[in-house]
Amino acid sequence: MCAVRDNRRVPEYPSIAALDRLLDDLVVGEARRRQLGMVRGELLRALGQDALPASTRRSLRQLLAEEVLSSYLRLAESGALRARLVGGQRPPTSEATNEIRRQCVDVLRDAVGLPALLLGGGALPLQPTPAFGDLAALRRQLDRDLAGHMPPGRIRLTAVLGLVLDAAPRSGELAALRLADVTPGTTAVYVERRPQRGGGDPDGAGGCVELSPLTRAALDRWLPVRAELVDRAHGTSRLWVSLWHNHDGHAGEEGATLNRPPGMPLEENGLVTSYRRGRAQYGLAGLLPPKLEQLRRAVLDATPPRAVEPAEPTLPPWQAL
Repeated sequence: MCAVRDNRRVPEYPSIAALDRLLDDLVVGEARRRQLGMVRGELLRALGQDALPASTRRSLRQLLAEEVLSSYLRLAESGALRARLVGGQRPPTSEATNEIRRQCVDVLRDAVGLPALLLGGGALPLQPTPAFGDLAALRRQLDRDLAGHMPPGRIRLTAVLGLVLDAAPRSGELAALRLADVTPGTTAVYVERRPQRGGGDPDGAGGCVELSPLTRAALDRWLPVRAELVDRAHGTSRLWVSLWHNHDGHAGEEGATLNRPPGMPLEENGLVTSYRRGRAQYGLAGLLPPKLEQLRRAVLDATPPRAVEPAEPTLPPWQAL
């Protein structure tokens, strides 16, 4: 028997089916969800290789038992459970990946009511963030850019950077923004907080943050570009959309890839990729850190976002009226 998940046919193990249901209901951020998906794939491959006790095929709690997970972690860290070859081999995984895997194991055990194993060495060391003076220089550069002609990609990146500088959203929170989350007149933005580790957010479910003149000007440049792009597609309420044709899926799976026209919603991976490419393409490498998350933390270190009023738990204040 086989079940279909993510367009791939996989063995129908009851423990994996239970894990899939657990993952579907788990409240975590997009980054953590991808990491948990990696662990799910490795556990499936371990079962397929008969590397774990037979009882783990039937019971999720057995699959997440301490002695079973210890065997799984050793096997995964050796590289034997990699989905793809690297240079024709399956080398050991990096310490960063190992740490993430151990954290995911504890997330899963906690979700089924088992105590954490605490096998990880703690949080990964944070990468350096720009100094406050660098953020001020970045704002000045973006302000100068807005005074001249900019291609659509640079307009979008400038608006993204302005929102990060004002509201410090995570990449998943940024990608999830919709037109309705921006106030009329682009004076403020409502950000629904999505902590990576699940559970509550110390800052609440969401908040309304005042936008700076820089960000308001950048959004005023981006919104007409966005509207033209969306008109070519079939419409979306998402704030960030694609600029060019791309594709979805993998050639050879289920026939052919799906062409996606400009104006389609920009997902978190696409947003992060556009940041990385724009940093190099538009000469901002001296002002922007390599990763969007580093910029977010720099903003939080410098000054907290400026809340303008308490927000409703699930709706921006201007939508809740």
